[in-house]
Amino acid sequence: MSTLSIPRYFCALILCLLGVGSTAHAADVQVAVAANFTAPMQALAAGFEKATGHKVVAAFGATGQFYAQIRNGAPFDVFLAADDTTPDKLDREGLTVAGSRFTYATGALALWSARPGYVDASGDVLKANRFAHLSIANPKTAPYGLAATQVLSKLGLTQAMAGKIVEGQSIAQAHQFVSTGNAELGFVALSQVYKDGAITSGSAWKVPASMHDPIRQDAVMLRKADGNPAARALIDYLKSPAAAAVIRAYGYQN
Repeated sequence: MSTLSIPRYFCALILCLLGVGSTAHAADVQVAVAANFTAPMQALAAGFEKATGHKVVAAFGATGQFYAQIRNGAPFDVFLAADDTTPDKLDREGLTVAGSRFTYATGALALWSARPGYVDASGDVLKANRFAHLSIANPKTAPYGLAATQVLSKLGLTQAMAGKIVEGQSIAQAHQFVSTGNAELGFVALSQVYKDGAITSGSAWKVPASMHDPIRQDAVMLRKADGNPAARALIDYLKSPAAAAVIRAYGYQN
């Protein structure tokens, strides 16, 4: 009884075709991501790519700046904002896929210093006022910057801090000013200095949510993405239990 012998090159061709078939539907998704969500998004992108085969191409920055870029035709598929008002505006302006907007996270604010022991657990270091510079994000373009000004107002420190504030264009730059020593302390997103239940470096006060307006962060699929399977897959993935666990690990609620 004879056996069928298949040439090696034919086997290689079959394997190649099978490989092509398995990735034929993979696509890129261009994502504009609020700077406060940088670390979680990097972790989420890895999980998403492994689960779906699609690739995330992310840009990180200030929500207000992304809004201007999107209105001017920037080629983003999905927008993860640092607030809920900007995606709502894009919705009303007809620049989104109808019904795609949802809250993917609710952010938390922290007063942080790169120096261990510098910021106490109640934030009394602000009232002591023995520092030269306090870093915040631009309150006009960055929701975490606006939240910082609300905290100062609630503490009655707006006037006292007026000459000490160093303003970053995004929450990433506000964090950078503190991490490089250009400011002794600053208001940052908790997610920038927190992971799995602990502050990752320096010292921080986790600002109570009652001291500022809720930082609801909405995601939306932009009109350009209609028909892009990777964009729809990312929106679905952000709503999954796996994504929720990652988001909570960085101090957000969802």
